Amino acid sequence: MISGPLALNFGLGHQTNSPSTGRVMAIGGSAARTVCRMTNTPAAIEQLGEEQYLLVTTFRRDGTPVPTPVWAVRDGDALLVWTVGDSGKVKRIRRDGAVTVAPCNVRGVPKGEPVPAQATLLGPDGSAAVRELIKKKYGLSGRLFVWASVLRRGADATVGIRITLV
Repeated sequence: MISGPLALNFGLGHQTNSPSTGRVMAIGGSAARTVCRMTNTPAAIEQLGEEQYLLVTTFRRDGTPVPTPVWAVRDGDALLVWTVGDSGKVKRIRRDGAVTVAPCNVRGVPKGEPVPAQATLLGPDGSAAVRELIKKKYGLSGRLFVWASVLRRGADATVGIRITLV
């Protein structure tokens, strides 16, 4: 069994103990992964960057969490997200960059524990770089999604977000 701040299990029917809660989480399938406890480590950033979807949770002024599943890519010691510039998450990040991130599925159902992070909005050059990384990671789907978004709204109407774990 792997222990430490980040535990990955590959295989059939393995179980792992969560160091933070002591819970046992069952894992099944040939490539199933369970994130027990993540901290700001290169391994945590690497795993989150490899996920198909991340659940980025921003917070309203009254503290209400607003979770959103997004595509994300790894860039060194950070995760990058690309979204519409006038979206609610951008407004909330502009006010307060405190967020949490967790691996999830396309519907936003978490597949692991949330990790506290800090989000910052990128300028036009950084946003263009995020678009290119999204296209590279997500292949044809990424290229089509970015192309349609830029065609519909224009390149200036979208913004990149840099997320670092705290």
